[in-house]
Amino acid sequence: MASDRTRPFSAARHAVVPLALAIAVAAGAGAMATQPAAAPGPDARGLTAVDGLKVGSVTLTERPTGCTVILVDGEGAVGGVAQRGGAPGTRETDLLDPANMVDKVNAVVLSGGSAFGLEAATGTVRWLEEHGLGWDVRIAKVPIVPAAILFDLPVGGNPKIRPTADCGYKAADTATANAVQEGSVGAGAGATVGKSGGPSRSMKAGLGSYAIRMPNGLVVAAIVAVNAVGDIIDPDTGKVVAGVRNPDGTFADARQLLRRGGPSAAAPRAGENTTIGLVATNARLTKAEAHRMAMMADDGFARAIFPAHTMGDGDTVFSLATGKWTGEANLTQIGALAADVMARAIVRAATEATGLPSLPAARDLAKR
Repeated sequence: MASDRTRPFSAARHAVVPLALAIAVAAGAGAMATQPAAAPGPDARGLTAVDGLKVGSVTLTERPTGCTVILVDGEGAVGGVAQRGGAPGTRETDLLDPANMVDKVNAVVLSGGSAFGLEAATGTVRWLEEHGLGWDVRIAKVPIVPAAILFDLPVGGNPKIRPTADCGYKAADTATANAVQEGSVGAGAGATVGKSGGPSRSMKAGLGSYAIRMPNGLVVAAIVAVNAVGDIIDPDTGKVVAGVRNPDGTFADARQLLRRGGPSAAAPRAGENTTIGLVATNARLTKAEAHRMAMMADDGFARAIFPAHTMGDGDTVFSLATGKWTGEANLTQIGALAADVMARAIVRAATEATGLPSLPAARDLAKR
């Protein structure tokens, strides 16, 4: 399956273009109404299309798991978070509350390994301290590194193999502004989806990223590791991309299973799933606005995952605003685009994944 971000998931994928234009006009972008402008479109780098961000992933070879670090240049970026899943595993999310003092984030860590994987953030903190980056408290600079984890311990071998502090350090040290590596890498290495029919009917997913650049220079982008209970739905077509399978390998469609009331006996246990991600923009936002962007981006989960935000998921969305763009920010526009890029990044996490024995990926089914 091609990995080119400009290749559509479906013929309708670029329906985002008129939507984005309509939002811009409604926001008062008069210049767009009076003269021709280039249409908005995807940026092939994914999250790193946002100036000031780098991404690094470490994937363990002993068992499919790993971590992904989003590194912020310089003094950091304004951050926010939305947490709607019923079984979260997080670190430093309280400080992102707009009512609290700290207003800059130096990095965000997404990790596999369940709660053990939160240790990866410790390594990223160490790397940042070595480079003199963090919240200045006069006697030291304290790195601010929120983190979230997903549950991948049953996948591919020994559950004692999980991301450590060294993984978080290496991911930060190798972070780059190049195009984001996607698929079965980093935090998405052990990710699976379609578990509403039990683990034997699930599929492989991974890490996905998507960005859109507006004609005026505004960029909104997302990165996400998808380990959901639910199926992955292409929001353009409404069709299942990856999810719970029938015995013959076709999609059972979690929407139909739910409407029929089953199979409850095989329902996944709480805490064993979780989709974790981040949306970012180059716009200048306040802490409260960054929080709102994260909340609006969470709608992307509902568009591309069914069901989402269950008691078995710890769904968490972080947000960052680097402030590198000098234009006037319109939060409604930015939040709407954030939900759109998140949904598309979720689909990419499924379509770019590589399968494992007994855990096929979308690309494997496409070959049949």
